[in-house]
Amino acid sequence: MGSDLKKWLVVAFVVAVMVLNSPFAARAQPQVPCFFIFGDSLVDNGNNNNIVSLAKANYRPYGIDFPAGTTGRFSNGKTTVDVIAELLGFDDYIPPYATASGEGVMKGVNYASAAAGIRDETGRQLGARISFGGQVRNYKNTVSQVVNILGNETSAANYLSKCIYSLAMGSNDYLNNYFMPQQYPTSRQYTPAQYADVLIQQYSQQIRTLYNYGARKLVLIGVGQIGCSPNALAQNSRDGSTCVQRINDANQMFNTRLRSLVDDLNKNLPNAKAIYVNAYGIFQDIINSPSSFAANIIVGRRSYSAQSSTDSYPIDIRRLAQL
Repeated sequence: MGSDLKKWLVVAFVVAVMVLNSPFAARAQPQVPCFFIFGDSLVDNGNNNNIVSLAKANYRPYGIDFPAGTTGRFSNGKTTVDVIAELLGFDDYIPPYATASGEGVMKGVNYASAAAGIRDETGRQLGARISFGGQVRNYKNTVSQVVNILGNETSAANYLSKCIYSLAMGSNDYLNNYFMPQQYPTSRQYTPAQYADVLIQQYSQQIRTLYNYGARKLVLIGVGQIGCSPNALAQNSRDGSTCVQRINDANQMFNTRLRSLVDDLNKNLPNAKAIYVNAYGIFQDIINSPSSFAANIIVGRRSYSAQSSTDSYPIDIRRLAQL
């Protein structure tokens, strides 16, 4: 009896190993069919690699802790959207628009471009970049591909309505525009409050274009504490280490309006399900309580599943995926 049991256990183990290593092994489906990403250097994963720009990261030491090595990510390892993609259940990272092709676009595309802003002129001193308007145009090209793959616009619209759309724009409109008066006139044209209004108005129009092309589950990620960034500290801090409060205050004006935009979209766009991620507050927690994890991992995890009631509004990405 004992011998038979041992033989059965050995056979069961061998079969289990064969199944797990088979290319036909069953994998859990991701929580949403696709994940579309818009943003700047915080989430760019290679779209700037082959354009004439100073805003590139396709060389070491970038990527030294990333399994694929140097890819164009402005990070030593994963970006926040890499973490979110993992948590959503995707078995690979979302490809950049620069290399996405064929049926590969069906799981989503990353359109992000370093130095990009909501305003077209933002980041121009760094050379070529794909503004949010350009990213939206690239998304429209992807939609045409999805229509061709699925056969008709109705099927494409139904498919896209289930996908998550992550939008993280605005940082460069401050760092590489408003607070760079030697290069841009915006700080002389607008007060910080007026500038936030102008940005949100333009952002809203572009988001509505995404909506018209199938986007329904929208994640609007707020601007972080730019006044504490190395660039801001080097150029605007009185001692090189104290965060620049006037920049952070301007960022918060934008974030307050962005949160209100979520309410506006949910109220006025049928079937829209928009949420706001409080990146500013999450970064503040990281600053106050240093962790052994890299910052992108924490932001990605808390964006997906809120740790605090202030992390996201009105729900988090995990619950948005379930709707």
